[in-house]
Amino acid sequence: MTKLSELGEFGLIDRLASKVGRGKEVIKGIGDDCAVLDGDDFYTLLTTDMLVSGDHFNRDWQTPRQIGWKSMVANVSDIAAMGGYPLWALVSLALPDDVDVEYLDSIYDGMISASEKYKMEIIGGDTTHGDILVINIVIIGRVEKDNLCLRSGAKIGDKICVTGDLGKSWAGLDLLRAGVDGYTDYHLEPSCRLEEGRVLAPHVNAMIDVSDGLSSEVMHICKQSGTGAVIDKDKIPVSSRTREAADKLDKDPYQWALSGGEDFELVFTIPESKIEAVSDVPYVIVGDITEKGTYLLEGKQKKELSGGYDHFRL
Repeated sequence: MTKLSELGEFGLIDRLASKVGRGKEVIKGIGDDCAVLDGDDFYTLLTTDMLVSGDHFNRDWQTPRQIGWKSMVANVSDIAAMGGYPLWALVSLALPDDVDVEYLDSIYDGMISASEKYKMEIIGGDTTHGDILVINIVIIGRVEKDNLCLRSGAKIGDKICVTGDLGKSWAGLDLLRAGVDGYTDYHLEPSCRLEEGRVLAPHVNAMIDVSDGLSSEVMHICKQSGTGAVIDKDKIPVSSRTREAADKLDKDPYQWALSGGEDFELVFTIPESKIEAVSDVPYVIVGDITEKGTYLLEGKQKKELSGGYDHFRL
């Protein structure tokens, strides 16, 4: 008997993907941020994400509104990574006995606020009883056919770039776990790069959002693209607030950036000749796409990249 912890989250996804077929209307199935369906003028994007109490959020330190907000933003970020825009959401909930009507109202207030920010509608879903609070969201969006961004398009020689700074969400989580004051706002109420994804889409070769850490996302791009990569540790953007949190907790902020996740920034690869075309987007060049192997450069030493956050290998 093989345990899920032996297979790992992404090994499990690969195993399940091998069991299912794909119709001719499916441009991209399992293995990217969204499934992609063909259409006349646009591709349809579909993504789903499940958030479980005690794993993806903690009711002791997150308000119900923050829980609702974050659950929606996590899904919109997947749409952003494909270069598209969201239109509709379906929300399904497993509700334990200690969730009252007012608490549920507040969760929905957070979801509705996020939906308004990203110009989409909640149009349906499902509810059931459960032992713990579970939120599952499906988002349906669109992308122009010329703007579709996949993980599989990286080319040797591309620059690897990231929007914003990394490690901030996991820094907040570790502060909350330790009961230490510090910058926790982003972990509790994150945002995503939907507008930036729309600007980047016509110019980049590959794109993915940072759900599980920079290391994991770069490795996903390389696996799908059949390439390698080198990331320069000194170029990874880490904010002063994240560094302050690391000092308080005696942690390595780069480990948060590489393996923490839930920053919902975008990692993209782009030819150097097109860098100027995306100058309006805040980004940092952190590495290069190479022929093979995925490595982290620390000074003059190069070592293999390790994977990011994995739900089955805790």
